[in-house]
Amino acid sequence: MKFPSLRVALLTGPIAAAALYGLTVNHALAQGAANVNLGEISVTAPRDTASAPGHAAQGNPTPVTASEADNPAAVEERRFGEARDRIFTRAGATVTTLNRSAIEAQPQGDNQPFNQLLLQFPGVTQDNAANGGFHIRNEHGNIQYRINGVQIPDGISGFNQFLDPAFIGSASLIVGALPAQYGLRTAGVLDIETRTGAFAGGSVSLYGGVRGTITPTFVYGGHDGATDYFFTGRYFRSNLGIENTTSSYNPVHDHTAQGREFSYVSTQIDPDTRLTYIGGTFIGRYQIPNTPGVAPSFTAFGQSDLDSARIDQRQNEFTNFNVVAVQRSAGDVDSQLSYFQRYSTVHAKPDGLGNLLFNGVASDVYRASLVNGVQSDNAWRINPSHTLRFGFAASAEQTLNNNNNIVLPIDGFGNPIDAPFNQNDRVSKTGGLVSLYAQDAWKITDRVIVNAGLRFDQMYQFISANQVSPRASVTWTPFDGTVFHAGYARYFTPPQQVLSAPVNPGLTVGTTNQAEILSASPVQPERADYYDIGVTQRVAPGFDIGVDAYYKRARNLLDDGQFGQAYVLTEFNYARAYNQGVEIKAAYTEGNFSAYGNLALAQQKARLIDSGQYLFGADELNYIATHYIYTDHAQNTTASAGFSYLWQGTRFSMDGIFGSGLRSGFANTSHLPAYYQINLGVTREVQLVEGWKPAQLRLDVVNLTDKIYQIRDGTGLGVFAAQYGPRRGVFAGIAQAF
Repeated sequence: MKFPSLRVALLTGPIAAAALYGLTVNHALAQGAANVNLGEISVTAPRDTASAPGHAAQGNPTPVTASEADNPAAVEERRFGEARDRIFTRAGATVTTLNRSAIEAQPQGDNQPFNQLLLQFPGVTQDNAANGGFHIRNEHGNIQYRINGVQIPDGISGFNQFLDPAFIGSASLIVGALPAQYGLRTAGVLDIETRTGAFAGGSVSLYGGVRGTITPTFVYGGHDGATDYFFTGRYFRSNLGIENTTSSYNPVHDHTAQGREFSYVSTQIDPDTRLTYIGGTFIGRYQIPNTPGVAPSFTAFGQSDLDSARIDQRQNEFTNFNVVAVQRSAGDVDSQLSYFQRYSTVHAKPDGLGNLLFNGVASDVYRASLVNGVQSDNAWRINPSHTLRFGFAASAEQTLNNNNNIVLPIDGFGNPIDAPFNQNDRVSKTGGLVSLYAQDAWKITDRVIVNAGLRFDQMYQFISANQVSPRASVTWTPFDGTVFHAGYARYFTPPQQVLSAPVNPGLTVGTTNQAEILSASPVQPERADYYDIGVTQRVAPGFDIGVDAYYKRARNLLDDGQFGQAYVLTEFNYARAYNQGVEIKAAYTEGNFSAYGNLALAQQKARLIDSGQYLFGADELNYIATHYIYTDHAQNTTASAGFSYLWQGTRFSMDGIFGSGLRSGFANTSHLPAYYQINLGVTREVQLVEGWKPAQLRLDVVNLTDKIYQIRDGTGLGVFAAQYGPRRGVFAGIAQAF
């Protein structure tokens, strides 16, 4: 381990990392607006007046159902869940939720990667793994992950999706003009409620298919008196680790082996207090895929010829997070105090000879980050008309960036000389973030709620900066089935410390890694004004639609790019930017049939790169200084749709995505062709052994039509290599409950 202090801190944390290697879609089209379930539709008022089914309104407990009467643990889990909902409002924002049954009903179910699951949310765009896998409303990153209300600090951008659908009880995407509770990462909030052990039992499953894919999974949960627990473990192996660089059916040198685990333990200290631990670990090893038939461009170590299919570049990744939370409800006050820790590493390992011959540089990149912090969130129901929410968060982060490059010198005519040598650029930093907020949900009438607040954010990183950010929204329900919402939010987004470390471009002078521009202004925090307005409408029983429009004006827009052959990201700023779009969504359910569809029209443009200038060529830098250009991850049209139908005990499901293509070419002035992908799934429960619980059989087809399409073509700002979408794949699995 190259960062011993981080390793020691991890091992002395609350729980050491485990050594692993081994649709019903609930479209809450405006939080507190319409909850559209593809299977059971309900339209409800805002959370501050009446909550979604299964959640308490204004502290009034939901009656115990017949199924819960003999399960006190389930009743207590729901009661504390309702109290947590009262702490974290979503009033005025736009919310889409997938519950547990929705995840299991999709093709591949919880065997699909987390980023693929999210592509069925409105306004979520597909990208390659090296660029994060997906984008929300055309933003690069800037995504906040919360688990049971606790914000999980940023990891290090790599290929891993450390979250596993197997532990998710429900996942909500919150976007728009966010309440003051939500800060720092504001493009979207992925709010995850974990599965619990309130209903005892578990399952073992085996799933696999083409390209050597196999993934065994173990799930178990239960309760013992006042203690509730839930655990998952998954091993994943495939010969398609990240996207293929060619259109071939089988990629070359793309094997991956991964392990994930998740733990949840909750216990009641007294009738009003609950202590919870949440933790998870991800370990992943990847081969970097090759493109056969490419000729070398350099000579190194006396060699000038090598089969490009034999390059052996690899990447290892590790993430661990731990959360300890105390939740208490006393009278009119609900509170949660949390401690959180997250540790991540990414190590890009080059093929010293191969990378030198083809790229003129072989980069060994190691990044590590350790974050420890506390978070407090509180809700005080002052009277029936006012609920005051307030809290704070503080965290400290230690990061290490170590770039060790093997390069070739160049002569006075710019010709490379076969005399490889090492260059090392190492930066470490201890920084921190502090946030405070307060907001009041004012129930003016039974049909009008105003939620207004302020938050303050302070960053201490490679630079120091702060901002006071006002937030305000109104939700109006003129009559049952119709909900309007509108809001404004001022946003402050610090750069990710590990992605914004300063470099010395002067080290590259006179080598094959020389930067064309030697300026390297520091990365700044992004500051933005965000406006959002929307409406949801129940057209008929079982049929709901919604429309939402947004506009964002930003200074120092944060963006990331892959610069160089190592599959790691580096942050930079655009001085000015705007982001605008419209999203249309619909959902229908009737009996055993449900369907949904989403359409997003969006545009993000920016100009003048004012940090990390050394990452770009002079011609592009000069062009962007005087022209608004599309950001590389901007896609004008994005759509998704799906259905689920239960027929005589067998569930048939389909989902699909469409995109008009990400940007490409000089200064992102072109875009790739439009594409689509359709997936099918069939599941059925069968009784394999008398006296056992039923087993679930699953058959899935990914990319049914075998559509060949590019996600990236290797051009555009911060894009190094081409990536293709997956070719047709057939997968099958069995899950035995116990």
